[in-house]
Amino acid sequence: MPLMLASTSRYRRELLERLRLPLHIARPEVDETPQDGESVPAMAARLAHAKAEAIARQHPGAWVIGSDQAAELDGQPLGKPGHREAALAQLASMSGRQVRFHTAVCLVRDGDALQAQDVTTVRFRTLSTTEIERYVDAEQPFDCAGSFKSEGLGIALFDAIESTDPTALVGLPLIAVSRMLREAGFELP
Repeated sequence: MPLMLASTSRYRRELLERLRLPLHIARPEVDETPQDGESVPAMAARLAHAKAEAIARQHPGAWVIGSDQAAELDGQPLGKPGHREAALAQLASMSGRQVRFHTAVCLVRDGDALQAQDVTTVRFRTLSTTEIERYVDAEQPFDCAGSFKSEGLGIALFDAIESTDPTALVGLPLIAVSRMLREAGFELP
């Protein structure tokens, strides 16, 4: 069965490649603007589904995985910073606090959909301005929700991570993805 990832994120691709299934990559064109009154978990779920559907419409018969991750601080979404100043500000705002990361995933084929969401709570250490600057300059996490890479040097910013799936924080909850793929008929260990 054809399997597609509706994302050009190298992080998601690398995670999905762990499952050793033939995979095609496609870039979904989806407006990621939050909707008025939309909660952060609802936004992540909506975007994961929209990304999968956008690619599934172009490839009938293929199973398509869409995923989205949104960080939440005080009920508000934290997006990808895009540049150094925004990353510094995001990390400063999270210093000494807990941040929730909502990682939604959707597997779609011809109108059928399976969905899951992981919530990961990250407890940040109290970070000095110098530590934040040193980290941002070293890893340049401008394309990551929350301005860090937990699979890299960003792990040094935390006191704790609480999650049911350690891959979710990187961008794709592989435990849920594996379950959905088995339900769809893919052979996995």
